Amino acid sequence: MISLDSTVVAADNQVSTDLADEIAILNLQNGVYYGLTPVGAYVWKLLQQPQAVRGICAAVLVAYDVEPERCERDILELLDDMAAQGLIKVTEP
Repeated sequence: MISLDSTVVAADNQVSTDLADEIAILNLQNGVYYGLTPVGAYVWKLLQQPQAVRGICAAVLVAYDVEPERCERDILELLDDMAAQGLIKVTEP
């Protein structure tokens, strides 16, 4: 399970494209497309380089009007979903 201290980065086995405020991702292993809304797209752009989850949450808090607890919960849920679909690699401290 991903924690605030985990480091995450986009997996190599995917391609993505920017669609205005959204992102479409194709997992090359299973051929499934995934779509991300504007906040998810913002997170995805951050994931192009290895990032600490805590740092992602901090960046989202600066960019969007959201409560810190909700931000952490939503980011961890999003990253857990991405990891389960093979879209990101996770490194634990």
